[in-house]
Amino acid sequence: MDVDEIIKALSNPARREILAWLKDPCGNFPEQSNALELGVCAGQINRRSGLSQSTISSHLALLERVGLISSHRIGQWAYFKRDEEAIQAFLNAMNQQL
Repeated sequence: MDVDEIIKALSNPARREILAWLKDPCGNFPEQSNALELGVCAGQINRRSGLSQSTISSHLALLERVGLISSHRIGQWAYFKRDEEAIQAFLNAMNQQL
């Protein structure tokens, strides 16, 4: 885990907002028809954000690259969810450093 890269990823408010939404997928994405165990469809995140599809794709890719979320593909659809273990490990590392 690269703590500095995670801090950089979290410096963007849109990425923090995405992580917050994914913390409560049932409450934040009740309109999703597929089971939320796989994660939240990128299209749902895009609609909620109001940002362009390419911007959301970039944010999701960065969050996945630093390990805060994971993705699962089904056909043409990508589903995203938080990696709670990685998030907790980051928080623990920050707690030890500060």
